[in-house]
Amino acid sequence: MRSIMLATLLLYCIVFDLIGVLGDVGTASSYDPPYLPTKCGGNSEDQFPPGGLFAAVSDGLWDNGASCGRKYRVRCISGPKRPCKVRSIVVQVVDLCSQDPCPATLLLSNKAFDAISKIDAKINVEYAQI
Repeated sequence: MRSIMLATLLLYCIVFDLIGVLGDVGTASSYDPPYLPTKCGGNSEDQFPPGGLFAAVSDGLWDNGASCGRKYRVRCISGPKRPCKVRSIVVQVVDLCSQDPCPATLLLSNKAFDAISKIDAKINVEYAQI
């Protein structure tokens, strides 16, 4: 009985790691280049993480610039035409959304957005700072 419970717990942990986030719920859209300059690193290319998974954030997450460099695990949870890919990604904050009001909680780089969504439309996401 104990081994079954441990196996179940291990399986839950593996599945949660692959698709779970358990954080806040918001929206995400993609944004197109040029990505420079940014509010966090100006014109420096070095601010972008390897792999190109980065985001601009809305005022609610900006925290007067303290969000620069923060990382968030993001997972698509719903949207038009069942857009979600079954995976979560980690993005790094590099900018403040330049539109007022911002069209989404997180504006993801094209590469980041394509990693979690099959279509180019605003989606609902779950996100958590890591």
